[in-house]
Amino acid sequence: MSLNVLAVASEAYPLVKTGGLADVVGALPAALEPTGVRVQTLLPGFGAVLHALRDGEIVARFDDLFGGPAAAVAGRAAGLEVIAIDAPHLYARPGGLYADAGGRDWPDNAFRFAALGRVAAEIGRGATALPAPDVAHLHDWQSGFAAAYMAHAERRPRIVATIHNIAFQGSFPADLLPRLGLPPQAMSIEGVEYYGGIGFLKAGIYYADRITTVSPSYASEILEPAGGMGLEGLLRSRKRDVFGILNGIDVEVWDPATDPALEMRYSAKDLSGRRLNKRALSERFRLAASAGPTFGVVSRLSAQKGLDLLADAMPALLEAGANLAVLGAGDVALEDRFRALAETHPGRIGCAFGYDETLAHLIQGGADALVVPSRFEPCGLTQLCALRYGAVPVVARVGGLADTVIDANPVAIAAGVATGVQFSPAGRGALEAAIRRTAALYADQGTWARLQRNGMATDVSWAASAKVYAQLFRDLAP
Repeated sequence: MSLNVLAVASEAYPLVKTGGLADVVGALPAALEPTGVRVQTLLPGFGAVLHALRDGEIVARFDDLFGGPAAAVAGRAAGLEVIAIDAPHLYARPGGLYADAGGRDWPDNAFRFAALGRVAAEIGRGATALPAPDVAHLHDWQSGFAAAYMAHAERRPRIVATIHNIAFQGSFPADLLPRLGLPPQAMSIEGVEYYGGIGFLKAGIYYADRITTVSPSYASEILEPAGGMGLEGLLRSRKRDVFGILNGIDVEVWDPATDPALEMRYSAKDLSGRRLNKRALSERFRLAASAGPTFGVVSRLSAQKGLDLLADAMPALLEAGANLAVLGAGDVALEDRFRALAETHPGRIGCAFGYDETLAHLIQGGADALVVPSRFEPCGLTQLCALRYGAVPVVARVGGLADTVIDANPVAIAAGVATGVQFSPAGRGALEAAIRRTAALYADQGTWARLQRNGMATDVSWAASAKVYAQLFRDLAP
């Protein structure tokens, strides 16, 4: 039996992306297709999305969508069935998806993403030229208000809300409620109220029929105060409805045997191409030859990602004879700190600030090891790419990192199952010890090659998790 799912999200790769959310939203529909689940993805009408849908069909019009006229445009783009909200007053502006060029949140974000929820609810109740979906799959806080609007509609699909990162909750002032178009009774603890304000993610969690997050360990962590960030009480009350389903990656996009971004393509059977990629990576970051490993970073630069811990651990990394190549953007102070480290240690530390998909692939294909020292990590995709490319992941033992990397302890090495290096707690001392342990493993090239091949043999695709999602959707569908 076929099943129609409406995915609601703020970004989807390759149309528009700021992080791993886009990768998941972009890859999951194709993974679900063999299971008989058809996914249509509703996105805000950012410029790149509308350009890709320039030949799309208008399936609904709105005279006033939070301050101006709008239309829903449907079509196929980048292999996805996409519905875009063409609302220039909300989405046609310079800067980023969520913030202006100076990094300040757009002041009307509540309305920009309430509009996403409002259109989702209209599609959900069958008020457009599109068929009403069986299930609405809401991704993160930006889509959370879809659940609130659906809950107050006369007809709605069943709702699955996925938490990609509970740290981002979409909190806004309570006095916006009338302008957001919800009845006064919605402003309660049994509704959208959240610590005296309006919570978009809280609304999604409260009104959803099922709640998922992106790894089993993170599903447990968010039930506790340290991980739930204020939502743990609500989540514990819904514990039977909370599921951890591990993310995957698109193994066609991420394939070292076919990747055009690499200097030399390779496979687990013949890793020799990685040497040429490492040379190209070293040239790109102006790194000198070194007896130790080259560590790579592909990450948002933030305290959550533990990049301040890595900066603190630079003396240990340099003493181990290693080099470091960093690609990322985020906290200005962290960018400045890594820039200063690169200037102080030329030939040993190199940095590129910003988002560069091609360079991210080269780091995965050329770095010996990839460092992910996150203080918390719902799932993480960069370590999955590292496994796929034979860049040995060095990760904090949290969330999805703990679920996807098998530590190279003596027992795991002897059993032939080790794929990387884990450390705990997420602090400087443990990270320094992990760096030294990684350098020692690298010195034994036989063991190192086995770690690489074990990682490359790991199934990091969506195949298994897509089946779990499909069953969850089917269990809910009428």
